[in-house]
Amino acid sequence: MAEHAAERMVIRATPERCFEAVTDFDSYASWANDIKAVEVKSLDANGRPELVSFRAAAFGRSVTYTLRYDYEGAPERLSWVQTEGDVTSRVDGCYLFRRTDDGDTEVFYELLVDLRVPIPGFVKRRAEGRITHTALQELKVWVESGSD
Repeated sequence: MAEHAAERMVIRATPERCFEAVTDFDSYASWANDIKAVEVKSLDANGRPELVSFRAAAFGRSVTYTLRYDYEGAPERLSWVQTEGDVTSRVDGCYLFRRTDDGDTEVFYELLVDLRVPIPGFVKRRAEGRITHTALQELKVWVESGSD
C-alpha cells in the first residue's frame, strides 16, 4: 500500500522563482541534504529535464530512483512519476505553486511512495517527515536566501 504525504508552506518568493528552483536539478545536492547525486537522463521537446535519476540517503542506506517529470501546468505545477527504483516501486508526486495576496507563494507538496521491501511503520513515518522537510523547509531556505 502506498504511503501518502502532503504539506503546505509559504515561501517569500514568486511562484516562478520556486518553480525555477525545483526544476534546477543540478542544484539539488546544494539544498536537499539527503540528495547525494542527480543525473539528467533526457530532455523533453522544450529542452527541460524529463527523466532524472537520483541517488539519495533513505532508510539508513543509499537508494536510487528515476523520475519522469511532467511540465503541463508549468510554472504553477510540476508533477512526476517514478520509472525505476531499487527500493521504491512508486515515488509519484507534485508541487503546486500559488501566489498569495501579499506576493509570496503558497507551495503545496504531495507524494505517494510505495516500497518494494517491508519497513516498520515508525521508519516510514520518519522517512516521510524527512522527505517533506526537504521538499519544503530546505527549499524555502534555498529560495529565500537567493541561492542559485
